[in-house]
Amino acid sequence: MHVAILTFEGFNELDSLVALGILNRVKRPDWRVSIACPTPQVRSMNGVVLQRQATLEEACRADAVLVGSGMQTREVVADAALMAQLQLDARRQLIGAQCSGTLVLAKLGLLAGVPACTDTITRPWVEEAGVGVLNQAFFAQGNVATSGGCLASQYLATWVIARLSGVDEARAAMHYVAPVGEKQDYVERALGHVAPFLPAADGGSVHPAA
Repeated sequence: MHVAILTFEGFNELDSLVALGILNRVKRPDWRVSIACPTPQVRSMNGVVLQRQATLEEACRADAVLVGSGMQTREVVADAALMAQLQLDARRQLIGAQCSGTLVLAKLGLLAGVPACTDTITRPWVEEAGVGVLNQAFFAQGNVATSGGCLASQYLATWVIARLSGVDEARAAMHYVAPVGEKQDYVERALGHVAPFLPAADGGSVHPAA
């Protein structure tokens, strides 16, 4: 089970690395989470350099793909050769996007007829691409999810874990990373955002535990 986090030059650390940390709380021998980049290394908006763990080709074969945001997302979507490499398919993959990553999904045609979440700066670009933007932190329809606001990356991670490994695993992952003294509040908040968008078999009707 491979979850790839698409991470481009100028990336936002909170988008890629918060999701990476939460997703890696799943301790299954078949579970792999990787930073996928178009180049061997990428530098963040604050100068943090990451070595890629997977190529874009590998990401396109992953079970789930999350698209992080960054300072250069408009350059990414303007790069036809780069965008052509992103052969994502919601029929066989879970696909999520964070903040300006939503613009990438919009330009790939993955949000046709589907409202989306994004950050306030990216909102006009997403709307210009023909996608309606919701004033909320998380939304999913079928196998496609979007979130808005850097720390909403926790909701994308929770959604992916719930879909691929179950609600109990998602609850455990969030409980581990949440602040001491606030753990139950964090778990309830995360599952409260995500549970309404889960298929019933995955726990869509399940309410967070008290």
